[in-house]
Amino acid sequence: MSDKLHTTLKVQRGAAGEEPRFESFDVPFEDGASVLDALVWVRANQDASLAFRYSCFNANACKECMVRVDGKTEYACTARLQTGTVTVEPLAKKRLIRDLVSDIVPPKERLSGLEET
Repeated sequence: MSDKLHTTLKVQRGAAGEEPRFESFDVPFEDGASVLDALVWVRANQDASLAFRYSCFNANACKECMVRVDGKTEYACTARLQTGTVTVEPLAKKRLIRDLVSDIVPPKERLSGLEET
């Protein structure tokens, strides 16, 4: 990276049943940017395979981008990016699908147990 400020995004990677690993990505730092902005930048510029959810049509309403940022559960869209290293992990105690995507559907709303008629 150039002399401009940057952030190292340390992202947990892997799928259900795999040993989790961390990958680091250097992203440009912009004042006021969110962790979600950094994740989108990584996917667009460094690794298109990075899996995470977001559906921003009404700030803080969809709850799809919820992850752990430096050990704290936060919305990636409202968590402010800091310089230095920021660690991003999937939600704890939720079934992991891949990378930062976890099963956030409440158990009562899952269709997997219904039989087709």
